[in-house]
Amino acid sequence: MNRRRRQWALKKNLLRAAVLSFAVSCASNAAFADDEHRGRDDDHSGRHPKVEHVLLVSFDGLHEQDVARCIASNACPNIALLAKAGTTYTNAHTPGLSDSFPGLAALVTGGTPKTAGLFYDVSYDRTLYAPSDTSCTGLQGWNVVFDETTGIDAMNGGALTHLDGGGGFNPQAIPHAKIDGVCKPVYPHDYLKTNTVFEVIKQKLPGARTAWADKHAWGYDWLNGPSGRGVDDLMRTEINSTDPATGTDYTDVYSHTEKFDDLHVQAIINQIDGKDSKGDATVGVPTLLGTNFQTLSVAQKAPVAKGGGYLDASFTPGPQVSAAIGYLDTSLGRMVAELKQRGLYRSTAIIVTSKHGQSPADHTKLVKNGDTLSKLLESNNYFDASGNFGQANTKSGSLNDGTGLTGTGFIQTDDVGLVWLRDQKQLAAAVKTLKDNLSCNAPGICADGPGAYILYGAPLRARFGNPAEGRTPDIIVQPNPGVIYTTSTKKDAEHGGNAPDDNHLGLVVFVPGAPGAGERVRDRVETTQVAPTILQMLGLAPKLLKAVVSEGTQPLPGCEERRF
Repeated sequence: MNRRRRQWALKKNLLRAAVLSFAVSCASNAAFADDEHRGRDDDHSGRHPKVEHVLLVSFDGLHEQDVARCIASNACPNIALLAKAGTTYTNAHTPGLSDSFPGLAALVTGGTPKTAGLFYDVSYDRTLYAPSDTSCTGLQGWNVVFDETTGIDAMNGGALTHLDGGGGFNPQAIPHAKIDGVCKPVYPHDYLKTNTVFEVIKQKLPGARTAWADKHAWGYDWLNGPSGRGVDDLMRTEINSTDPATGTDYTDVYSHTEKFDDLHVQAIINQIDGKDSKGDATVGVPTLLGTNFQTLSVAQKAPVAKGGGYLDASFTPGPQVSAAIGYLDTSLGRMVAELKQRGLYRSTAIIVTSKHGQSPADHTKLVKNGDTLSKLLESNNYFDASGNFGQANTKSGSLNDGTGLTGTGFIQTDDVGLVWLRDQKQLAAAVKTLKDNLSCNAPGICADGPGAYILYGAPLRARFGNPAEGRTPDIIVQPNPGVIYTTSTKKDAEHGGNAPDDNHLGLVVFVPGAPGAGERVRDRVETTQVAPTILQMLGLAPKLLKAVVSEGTQPLPGCEERRF
């Protein structure tokens, strides 16, 4: 009996050890092999090196077709080397909406807007009070604006003169909420409904450090997560600030955006070198570091007549897009080279993807006949007929200065329409009005073709949450692919919705030492699967992410935990 007990105990211990051990099978570093045999990162032990760092890079606007085309044409040698050494997911998609906020939230929380609570950087919440209502006694319902105006430079409609957004939050952009009977300010990190990979890593890996750099200095504070402390080094850079060298912001032309994105490349290099993003202090290499690039997005939006966008439905890049992809590839090469120089390449997983795509790639599908959606709803008394809703309609006339109107509802339009009705009791009537005006002829909303839909009621609740709780839109309108609700001549593409060119993204994952070099996974995956994969790479349980538990998000196929 004692012998059997000892044998069972031995088996139990072996089983426990097996459960605790795993190998990530996304990719191999066998490609780059010639480079590696010449580098200082070589490991001849035959063992798989442990992943100690993860570099997450979002090339905003990067479609899967961009990755495939540039590799085939030798236009992106560094991305090609990463793909050859790693795993390329050819069927990766955003979680139903593709604005930067839900796009990035998917990557770092593992959740869709239903769980993360982020639908757009400019949205609406029926439960919130105005920034000026510090007692939470006035009307509820506030247009939440966490963009370039979240920095203190924008206070009282001020000019965005500082690269760091002025060095603090604009109090006029911070709404209030009544929490446990107390009226409290709601900063962007308070607004996120779930935790992030940054928070989990800091909580579960002693001594771990985290870092991120993005396009808005203060609006992206939500990356810190509800704790407010998830990112040790959140770089404060504002793309809409005025460059003193040009007198314009950094979004006027893609080549100027490169200057802004170069700041992020240098930040990553500094962090690989063990410095902070500014290079001022020695703080150690982050366990998770990453950044966002805007150059490609700006080039894709630029008018085709001026060299922007794509030349055809096959994603043949125009001059600006071609140059932007070349720039992104060179930037990736700089970061990888620094990892090798510092002996970190064989302990660093690299993920290259995007928050969103850009629609339409095929210029022949472009339709710009104005914001017919807003006009139709206004003219039928679902909103103020004079447009008195949203951050631009303030009592003072200054953009998002905290004097806006409460309880008005809101419409967010780009190549999608998110509708928060002024009166939710009008839902049935509003939906009927929309369905009666689906054509592209005025006052139609151009949602009468394949791929277009109006989402509301039970299907919307199942996918995005209950509008009655305050944050989820009452109606989501996905117009015909190619439609942008604008007459602007400054852009021929946009994002935010769920059109194919919005949501079909590039995704390449490299994990040092894991088998499967050059694999192409054709299974459909969601970008929400990146977050649990990051935790798994670092030896942490994906279920430490609340959104992963809530939505049942799985790690990327080929990266699942293997038990021995």
